[in-house]
Amino acid sequence: MLLYGYGPAILEGLVLTLQVSALSLAIACVFGMAGAAAKLSGSRAARWSADVYTTLIRGMPELVLMLLIFYGGQIAINKIADAQGWGYIDIPPFLAGVLTIGFIFGAYLTETFRGAILAVPRGQAEAGAAFAMSPAMVMRRIVLPQMVRHAIPGFANNWLVMIKASALVSIIGLDDMIHRAGLAAATTRAPFTFYMAVALIYLLLTSISIFLLSRLEARYSLGVKKVQF
Repeated sequence: MLLYGYGPAILEGLVLTLQVSALSLAIACVFGMAGAAAKLSGSRAARWSADVYTTLIRGMPELVLMLLIFYGGQIAINKIADAQGWGYIDIPPFLAGVLTIGFIFGAYLTETFRGAILAVPRGQAEAGAAFAMSPAMVMRRIVLPQMVRHAIPGFANNWLVMIKASALVSIIGLDDMIHRAGLAAATTRAPFTFYMAVALIYLLLTSISIFLLSRLEARYSLGVKKVQF
């Protein structure tokens, strides 16, 4: 029998892993764009805040941040709730995991998006402004479509790391693939079998992601001559 009968349970955990990864990516993109905009803004306070955010997050291990934000954030929220007389607030592990991973990788995407925006020739934005286009229109019609091509390599790398980092949600009680594999391994005393199966599933996910993202990069690079080294 496939994986001692635990195959369906592992696949159910895979669905949860994909949900965590996809939602975390969406949140990370929001933080990343906000952070990139702050770093490129004319406000010193905004640039300072973004620098602190990226420096702190990128300088700490994801595991430590997961535990710190999950437990520390829950304590802080409940202190506020207690002061307001709202009672105890229990944060669902799924919500906490998604928000934490999105917040962490938002720092990495901040630098990816900032570099991609800076890679777009400034003269094109100035030309758009000369045609009486508003800053928002310049960003939407000129900068963003071109920055995507420059952002895809860094974006792809962050997505691959994020898929693997989604395994961290098991430490806060989320019933993902790793958590279910651990329970199955403890029951059957066959840890190598289950963790190897999970490793192969992650390898399959990353391989599919690499293929799809390489096709996306090729699509956005049409008409652009690549320099061969």
